[in-house]
Amino acid sequence: MAGKCLNLRISWQNNNKGMNILILICLLACGYCRWSKEKAWEWYNKHPWLVGVNYIPSTAINELEMWQAETFDMATIDRELTWAQNLGFTSVRVFLHYLLWQSDKEGLFTRMDKFLALAARHNLSTAFVFLDDCWCPHPKLGKQPEPIPRLHNSGWAKSPGVEISQDLVKQNPCTCLLYTSPSPRD
Repeated sequence: MAGKCLNLRISWQNNNKGMNILILICLLACGYCRWSKEKAWEWYNKHPWLVGVNYIPSTAINELEMWQAETFDMATIDRELTWAQNLGFTSVRVFLHYLLWQSDKEGLFTRMDKFLALAARHNLSTAFVFLDDCWCPHPKLGKQPEPIPRLHNSGWAKSPGVEISQDLVKQNPCTCLLYTSPSPRD
């Protein structure tokens, strides 16, 4: 299958076309459109070794708070990406949330562009993560919860939430490839 794309059929009968697009992007990124060995080596030889980190600003408890217009904190992001660059990092992995795309698509894209410009200024490549099945099963827009002391990721939010992901698995059987078991907080 190397070098060829698997022909996938996603049901467009439901009203959640945006999520179908995200799923298709993820499926393609996960190897359904695999490069040849030669192309992979060609790419690898043109790029430096990646030294990366999962990134969220210190002022945000989760990806919703990072990207919402009211709490998007460019000054903190710039300062912390400067630190990442000075420490020798070359890449950041940044999480997105479906609710933000659903509620404020253009605003989210604008903030993503600002983030990408800042990261490029600090010589950092960026990998966006579209889906994340960790922690809070019922994410909501707006003010996010306060951190719970000594509890790792106490405010992190699943993307999409349980209601959407369980419904999608029923409507689109191919999404079961992306859906994992519920978190301990379900």
